[in-house]
Amino acid sequence: MSKDPEYDRMLAGELYITDRIQQANREWPGKRLVQRINQLPADDLAGIIALEQKLFAGTHPDLYVQPPFEVDYGKHIKIGNHFYCNANAMFLDTNWITIGDNVKIGPRVNLLTAGHPIDAATRVSLLEFAKPIVIGNNTWLGGNVTVLPGVTIGNNVVIGAGAVVTHDIPDNVVAVGNPARVLREIGEADRARWQQEAEEYWAWREDSATPATTDNPHQ
Repeated sequence: MSKDPEYDRMLAGELYITDRIQQANREWPGKRLVQRINQLPADDLAGIIALEQKLFAGTHPDLYVQPPFEVDYGKHIKIGNHFYCNANAMFLDTNWITIGDNVKIGPRVNLLTAGHPIDAATRVSLLEFAKPIVIGNNTWLGGNVTVLPGVTIGNNVVIGAGAVVTHDIPDNVVAVGNPARVLREIGEADRARWQQEAEEYWAWREDSATPATTDNPHQ
């Protein structure tokens, strides 16, 4: 517990009022850092990654979020190994966003921990809440996906483009739609197909000795 009860309530998922959070716990440092990142030249990969390492919690060397993007705090985002996120993401981290290893996120994805009361009278009093989001290992979120407060997405999951994820998604499935629903399980046929195509690719690379065309391992 901190000495800031309003901030503690926010991270506990209870109703709170943003303007009552003490200045030391407000979101401004993270927002200023993201402004710096978004203003860097697109090819300054080392500069971008260095600042992103300062922004996010639990980061690792293989991290890249394509600018521009936005956060609320930034420091409430915990990222695993081998993370790539395409441009125009919104990480609304008024509660924790926890992302596992080997996660890929498409463009214009929204991870939204913040919410507001359904009752109008309560909502206009400035009370709000935030619930954590968890994304499991080896998961891919397609473009324009929105994940709502309190959702956990499992391991080895694919969320189809444009989906709105309103409830938990289990491991090893493809989920699509608004609200997102499980379309099917990911099975042995999927693994066999894509592993065969990957083997064909690596054999082609070995035969052709094709040189690398980019210094960015995430593109």
